[in-house]
Amino acid sequence: MLIRVRRSVSLRAALTLAVSTFAGACASTGGPGGAVPRPFPVPGRARILEAPAPPPQTSAVDSYALVGTALSLRGTPYRNGGADPQGFDCSGFTQYVFAQYGVPLARDVRDQFEQGKSVKSSELAVGDLLFFTTVAISPSRPPAPTHVGIAIGGNQFVHAPSSTGVVRVEHLGASYWSARYLGARRIN
Repeated sequence: MLIRVRRSVSLRAALTLAVSTFAGACASTGGPGGAVPRPFPVPGRARILEAPAPPPQTSAVDSYALVGTALSLRGTPYRNGGADPQGFDCSGFTQYVFAQYGVPLARDVRDQFEQGKSVKSSELAVGDLLFFTTVAISPSRPPAPTHVGIAIGGNQFVHAPSSTGVVRVEHLGASYWSARYLGARRIN
């Protein structure tokens, strides 16, 4: 009989602890400072539902890690329409690198040029997308982006050019690239 009483007391204590733990967890939801009481529905009055607050916008992408991933793909062959380590074109390369960090990018260079926010050339940062026009410029039409790369710092960028056939690093100040530079976008 003493064993049954002890088991009964132990079981009751455990049950009380579990209930208070769950009740405490429920009471602590609703924001900082504890529970926020909601009014009880009143007959004849419409019930107002509040939308949950959106999560705070944070930049979870480490730009240096992103650039490290891009640099690790140096030497990958150029492949028109390529978007994986078997071969990349320029926008497939940037799309793939950003996707490794959960950041969706459009597939087309022109669509990528519309994403994120514009960045002044004097404010370029590691991980910014750099856009160029690599086709003949017509006086009747403004230049459009036809090539994209990723800024890696030190006035350099990594990209998948078709000219030499592999992902490589270039200097933004080189005459070819500086003459064709259109702008930059910050995605994260």
